[in-house]
Amino acid sequence: MQLRIKNLKPILLNKVLGFLLCFAMTGLSAQEVVIDSTNVIKDEVVETTTDTVKPFKRFKAEGVSAVIGEYVVLDSDIDKSYLELRQQGISVEDVTRCQLLGKLMEDKLYAHHAKVDSLFVSDVEITSRIEQQLQYIIGEFGGDEKKVAEFYKKESIEDLRQELFNTNKTLMLASEMQRKVVEDVEVTPEEVREFFFSIPEDDRPYFSAEVEVAQIVIEPEITEEAKRDVIDRLREFRTDIVENGSSFATKAVLYSKDATAAKGGLITGIRKDSPYAKEFKDTAFSLLEGEVSEPFETEFGYHILKVDKVRGQEIDVRHIIVFPEVSQATIDAARNKIDSIRGEIIMGNITFADAARQFSDEKETRNNGGQLVNPVSLDTRFDLTKMEPTLSAQVYNLKEGEVTKVYTDRDYTGKSSFKILTVTKKFEEHPSDFSKDYEKIKELALKEKQIRAIEKWQNKKIKETYVNVNRDYFDCEFSSNWTQSN
Repeated sequence: MQLRIKNLKPILLNKVLGFLLCFAMTGLSAQEVVIDSTNVIKDEVVETTTDTVKPFKRFKAEGVSAVIGEYVVLDSDIDKSYLELRQQGISVEDVTRCQLLGKLMEDKLYAHHAKVDSLFVSDVEITSRIEQQLQYIIGEFGGDEKKVAEFYKKESIEDLRQELFNTNKTLMLASEMQRKVVEDVEVTPEEVREFFFSIPEDDRPYFSAEVEVAQIVIEPEITEEAKRDVIDRLREFRTDIVENGSSFATKAVLYSKDATAAKGGLITGIRKDSPYAKEFKDTAFSLLEGEVSEPFETEFGYHILKVDKVRGQEIDVRHIIVFPEVSQATIDAARNKIDSIRGEIIMGNITFADAARQFSDEKETRNNGGQLVNPVSLDTRFDLTKMEPTLSAQVYNLKEGEVTKVYTDRDYTGKSSFKILTVTKKFEEHPSDFSKDYEKIKELALKEKQIRAIEKWQNKKIKETYVNVNRDYFDCEFSSNWTQSN
């Protein structure tokens, strides 16, 4: 939801900025600790027994910007935040070190109190996330782990994995704590009304143009013969491994069709609650260490796997995934089919929604007439300024009810599919209207109330937590009272 606001309560806008930036205790009494521009903590902390998290200890710290509870924020952490913003294509021209330090300190405060409150973040969930991150990063470097480590100035990929683990754990703990702070915050209809009408009429938000989009997807048929061929191929791999002693890892490097191929198909730390396909986990946990499965199918393709190691409740596996070949004849047939469907819709012989229900191969949308759901707002409206760029380009200039040309998509396996789209409804940019835009206004009112709850929580917890900020940042205008105890 894109807003164009002239002067909507400066305090709200400032807090929203702090709340939405993507980077990111019981009391601890101590004599004053000074961190100056020499980056050395000069006086030792006098510990008390009131903090249930391990107390801060004296150490020599190079480039320390702040200490929050047991966490240290380094100058290099601020530098990394700038780098991450640039990598995401976000302009850093107006982003100050003070703003980034403030957000980093908030993350550490949340994470510290998440531990105090015994909030739990699963190591398996963290590991799963960093493995996805690493697979993407390594893929961007052509599978060369050494180049990745060099680029991130690490001795090895394991050092990078450990840093990603620590960073992700802090951010996930912070997210859990923040969710807990605001989980019970609600707004009443009267509060929504007061919020809206307290804004001067000339300063009320504008809502940008939005569209509702539907699509029909036709996929080339995978023949039974193609399925049999791929299963037979996997059986040949298995026979060569089990009976002839061939290396499973080598086969994975040569023939597997996903990012794990570079590691010999290795996937570590799988648990029964890990986010993998049910068929994959069921097969993995049915095998003994060293055993190789028969071929099996998941929604992603056809596999064989070997249990490499059993470690308590976790297992390490190697797998090979391959995909059935799609013939040119079936690709041509799919293209002819969607051309025919498009023609029938344009001639008025069938509605787009009915055609989607009858013919679309996309299970997630066909029962709703092909209607797409916004993954962010979870409703059917898409802000034209925030849509995924490819989708935006396909529908941006469409009139309501107009049908696009046929587009070709390719999934991660390289398989082609064909689609047509239509705009089922269009909402032009307009000044906010209390009745027509009630749900959006309610969302803004709730966000403001959540921000106030977070601000109150932060200021309370800052007083209860060991906080020390480098004197170089004393002139920063933080949104919370970070320097009051220095």
